[in-house]
Amino acid sequence: MASSARGVAEGFAAAWNAADPAALAALFVEDADFVNVVGLWWTTRQQIQDNHAYGFRHMFPDTVMMLDRVTVRELGPDAAVVHAAWTMTGQITPTGDRAGTRRGVISFTAARQDGGQWLAVSAQNTDVVPGMQTHVAGSEGLAPETYAPRRRPKTAP
Repeated sequence: MASSARGVAEGFAAAWNAADPAALAALFVEDADFVNVVGLWWTTRQQIQDNHAYGFRHMFPDTVMMLDRVTVRELGPDAAVVHAAWTMTGQITPTGDRAGTRRGVISFTAARQDGGQWLAVSAQNTDVVPGMQTHVAGSEGLAPETYAPRRRPKTAP
C-alpha cells in the first residue's frame, strides 16, 4: 500500500526495480484491472502478480525503471488519477541480448482505502514510440506511423 496517490507510482517503480512481484501486486486492490503495454488485460491482483513474476524471471530480471515525471489529478478526497512517464533499461531480448532504453507512460486510478492508504484500482501501461502518432494494421501486424509530412530529398535539376 502507498501513503499517497503519488506513492502508488513510486511504489510500482520501487517494486519493479527490486523485481518483486508480490510488492508490486500489493499496490492493487484484489479485483484490480491492469492492461500491459501490448494490451494483455489482467483482472485480479493475483494475475498482476503472476504475470509480473513471469516477466521478472524471463524479460526484466535486472531492469531499472526510473520515473521521469509524475502527475496526480485528484478526483475527490478519496480518488485520483496518477500518470507516470518512465524510462527502463536492461531488458533481456528473446535471444538473450540486452535491449536498448524503453520509454512509456503508466496511468493508475487510485483510491484511498479505509485505513487511509492508497491502492490502484486500475492501471494502463503504454510504450512510447518516439516520433510516431499511431499504429497502422497491415498484413504483418501493427507498424508505428506518423501523419506528419515527410521530408523528401531534393533532386538535382
